[in-house]
Amino acid sequence: MSELPGDLKFTKEHEWLRQEEDGTVTIGITDHAQSALGDLVYVELPEVGQEVEAGGEMAVVESVKAASDVYAPIAGEVVAVNEGLADDPEKINGDAYGDGWIVRMRPSNDDAETLTPDEYQEFLDELEE
Repeated sequence: MSELPGDLKFTKEHEWLRQEEDGTVTIGITDHAQSALGDLVYVELPEVGQEVEAGGEMAVVESVKAASDVYAPIAGEVVAVNEGLADDPEKINGDAYGDGWIVRMRPSNDDAETLTPDEYQEFLDELEE
């Protein structure tokens, strides 16, 4: 199991969130999620400017095994997408918490149900039992 970055928040749907200095939030899928999916072959990104509801479908990641929806952990406006994933979806496999980010959003509220890295690790440990 890889070390969970301490500056991130996590969801039980296996997304991560990083609060940026400009008030935006960067979102991706966790290392656990990319590992379970296997080698990613395609990422469907939302449109910049799109409004997303918390819990709503935000993106789709496809692997050789399956396609999986990525849900928005917060409500807000998509202000940037990781264009590099179109040509290289494996960035998520190689660096889920860095170059493999999916979207950057400007949140419309702060009511995300998130877990600390320790809480997320406990959640993963429970899943494996």
